[in-house]
Amino acid sequence: MRDRPAITPRSALGLDVPEGARDLSTGNPDPALLPIAVARLRTRPGPPVLYGQLPMSDELVHHARAALTADGVPAHHLAVTSGALDGIERALTAHLRPGDRVAVEDPGWANLLDLLAALRLNAEPVRVDDDGPLVADLARALSRGVRAVVITTRAQNPTGAAVSADRATALGNLLAARSDDVLLVEDDHCAGIAGAPLHTLAGSTEHWVLVRSASKAYGPDLRLAIVAGDRRTVERVQGRLRLGPGWVSHLLQDLAVTRWSDKEATRLIRKAERRYADTRRRLCAALANRGVLAYGRSGLNVWIPVPDETVAITRLLNTGWAAAPGSRFRIATPPGMRITIADLSVGEIEPLADSIAEAVHVTGRRSV
Repeated sequence: MRDRPAITPRSALGLDVPEGARDLSTGNPDPALLPIAVARLRTRPGPPVLYGQLPMSDELVHHARAALTADGVPAHHLAVTSGALDGIERALTAHLRPGDRVAVEDPGWANLLDLLAALRLNAEPVRVDDDGPLVADLARALSRGVRAVVITTRAQNPTGAAVSADRATALGNLLAARSDDVLLVEDDHCAGIAGAPLHTLAGSTEHWVLVRSASKAYGPDLRLAIVAGDRRTVERVQGRLRLGPGWVSHLLQDLAVTRWSDKEATRLIRKAERRYADTRRRLCAALANRGVLAYGRSGLNVWIPVPDETVAITRLLNTGWAAAPGSRFRIATPPGMRITIADLSVGEIEPLADSIAEAVHVTGRRSV
């Protein structure tokens, strides 16, 4: 592997400016005349970010590397992207071509399925249970020649699955056997509020990334995700980013660092994680008491298998509750619906469970 990045910028080809020389080669505006620099100084001292500077701030690198390392993720090579899907797309396009097969969870994240279609990549479904992707299904997908595998390590959308330690070992062994020709993409979109530990597969293959988003825990408008991975993949992600938006705004990077460092924000994140976990448990227990199977080990959602999505969703809506139809997320798995529990109050759980039970149990009685 060459020492230079996979996409070597022409802008890097230039003179080494000697000390004392007046540098008129940068193409930068005058920092003293930038309104954004004045605004930045009010909240965070230091010079404004100009063209040609490093894409990640030192503070962001420090915080991201410490957090990922604590979770067992190799963090030698890092990039920052505009959210999780942006990082996933850049990793996939760094290695794959149209027509390649990608193993994805089924049911899985609707936006990911749309992304694969837009990139003209073929989705190879892998079923999931509470412990993550099924080993036998992944083995079958690998035997069919997939070039990449995308796994949501915890807070899987829509089922709430979280990869267990034993499942991570089994999946990692499978991937290691195809280490040199399969890209592994781990989506850790719900870090901080997932309600489950991270059992990472990072490093199981030669080329891999783990994408950790700040948007779910700290707010959807904080469009920032950290990408850790092997050197070649991270360099390709950075190189392609440079040829589009250039970099993720350091204003956003600074905001992420201040939130990660703020004690009150950390307290609120931990409170959110506890409340989401409690709500998931209460709703799943209430549904079990009514004979309704539900899944929701981690994250913000509960997945409920149903005999008929249209009937169940319609009957539930008629009682005042809107759920997401499983067709958004499914490739080949049976019907279901997704309930987001994030702002569900304790007082709403029992009435909701009653309505779900009625909607699910009557779907088999249809007139002709």
